[in-house]
Amino acid sequence: MTILLVVVILIVLWAIVSYNRLVSMVNRTKEAWSDIDVQLKRRYDLIPNLVATVKGYATHESQAFENVTKARAAAMGAQGPVQKGQAELGLASALKSVFAIAEAYPELKANQNFLSLQTELTETEDKIQASRRYYNGNVRELNTAIQVFPGNIIASAFHFTSMEFFQLDAADAAAKNPVAVKF
Repeated sequence: MTILLVVVILIVLWAIVSYNRLVSMVNRTKEAWSDIDVQLKRRYDLIPNLVATVKGYATHESQAFENVTKARAAAMGAQGPVQKGQAELGLASALKSVFAIAEAYPELKANQNFLSLQTELTETEDKIQASRRYYNGNVRELNTAIQVFPGNIIASAFHFTSMEFFQLDAADAAAKNPVAVKF
């Protein structure tokens, strides 16, 4: 009887520890996703300033500016890692066209406001990459804990589900690189 009681207590303690570990991993992953959102919002806030600066020098390039505005709106409205990744791919492509336009205007490349925006965008891109790596690492740990035995028993009993990685579409390898902002 005592042995059975000890075994039951150990199983209950194991279940509590496993449950708390999974909750902690879910919360850490949500926090990591929040970090990505903060950095993406920072980039979204920089884009209108960048477009306005470039637009002042290249007013006849309205199609490129419209594409950036549309891509920014799509990225801001995207939900979840998969949609966000696809939207970010489109935004990165649109931003590359703006920087290509800027390349044709030497006086723009020397503009202090433009240079400051370049620096901020470069720093933001680096922070987005770091946040994405941190998030994906947390997702990997959580998904592994949910899928391996015996943790999968607790995960299944309490309806823990795997989370999606935040990644860009593999079809466009060039977009996996940060937006080139150096001249």
